Amino acid sequence: MAMSWYPGKTTVEFFHSDEPLILPSKSDSGPPRALPELVKDAVPPCSLNPLLFNGHLQTFWTASNRGGPPIHYKRRVFESNDSRFAGHFTVDFATAPPPEAGKAKDGGPEDEGLREDPVGIGHHRLPPRTTYFTNKEVENLGSEDTKPLIIALHGLSGGSYEVYLRHVLAPLLAQTAEGEAAGGLSGADWEALVVNSRGCAGSKITSNILYNARATWDVRQVVKWCREMWPKRPLYAIGFSLGANILATYLGEEGSNSVLSGAIIVSNPWKLEVSSLALQRTYMGMAVYSKAMGDSMRKLFNTHADQIKHIDGEKIQQIKYLHEFDEEVQTKTWGYPTAGAYYRDASSADSVLAIRTPTLCLHARDDPIACDEAVPYEEIQQNPYVVMCATGGGGHLSWFEWGGGRWHAKPAVEFLNAMAKGVDSSKIEMPKAMSELPANPAGHKMPFVFEPMRRKCHLADGEP
Repeated sequence: MAMSWYPGKTTVEFFHSDEPLILPSKSDSGPPRALPELVKDAVPPCSLNPLLFNGHLQTFWTASNRGGPPIHYKRRVFESNDSRFAGHFTVDFATAPPPEAGKAKDGGPEDEGLREDPVGIGHHRLPPRTTYFTNKEVENLGSEDTKPLIIALHGLSGGSYEVYLRHVLAPLLAQTAEGEAAGGLSGADWEALVVNSRGCAGSKITSNILYNARATWDVRQVVKWCREMWPKRPLYAIGFSLGANILATYLGEEGSNSVLSGAIIVSNPWKLEVSSLALQRTYMGMAVYSKAMGDSMRKLFNTHADQIKHIDGEKIQQIKYLHEFDEEVQTKTWGYPTAGAYYRDASSADSVLAIRTPTLCLHARDDPIACDEAVPYEEIQQNPYVVMCATGGGGHLSWFEWGGGRWHAKPAVEFLNAMAKGVDSSKIEMPKAMSELPANPAGHKMPFVFEPMRRKCHLADGEP
């Protein structure tokens, strides 16, 4: 869908299957809707700040503009229930602001509540507006309410404090009379939590590994825990950048067993090797983006150097770029021979073929980090469960509008509300064409089977 041009206005295009997924209505009298139709109704025109007229300027502004809607969190420390991925990770639950929160500016310190970890593994420095749950509060978390819950995954070395993430969660968490009547943590129509990657957002690690671009084990544990804790809540998920790659992989791994009612994938690098090579072949890519990401990962490593003893710390101090960090840390930690092998194995471009959850993808075609050439447009058009919305501008996790708003929050919130309020996810039926093997034009039985989730780096014990 192309739109007429004026300063700041950019094109919006949709990519989806010609045989769309049909979404049944919650209302007995409501007509079913095709997933692409619902998405197009949820996506507004994209009018960006005309002063930020390309992907670089949009992305640079992300680093310099740290203001955003404040969200208060309570943190809980989880211990992995899978011995193969032993260790701890943290989850931040959105909560209603404490009584004195209005006196603090966005980004300022918030001292209300428990600052010490009741589990006892400690922390480095909690993000603003974040405190720990008490043990008693954790015991009372369970609920029989039907409020939808959004599970968020942040980008590389980020956390629940990220501004791009808060711009999406804040409208969902706006308090309403209906939400207050339903109770819950936030007093809103929605509940939200953020799964922090291991070692991120001020958390400590208790094993010798950080995380990687395929690290789906912690989010899987959280989703299962949420289903047990809140059996009647519809569950949704949103992932940003590296978190988007992890979420897409998780959705593919779960396939038709997914308990999520919907998902959003934002600024996914998709084909990690393609995105990495695109960064390496330009001055801006290497000297600015790859160096910045390499610096952030080196700082994260240094924070946890005492636990990550299998890596030569002196070599880490000499690296400059993200691919050098991955070569030195991810390959040695996870058993990959090279960074390229890691990138190819951890990419989610094929995973999109296995997704069986209604999913909206958001992408800016001028994204300098998650480059357009890495987007699996053809694969997306093969899967009725997935719709891609690609804008002509917006940069990486940016989409700044005039006045400081973030465009990506609008379609994300509208899509989630449309799914939660109007779609009966329990009655979605898989299109018949997807359950049938394609006919072989050569007329013989095919000796090969394409399995999008098969990976070269796999669990040696053969268990999922």
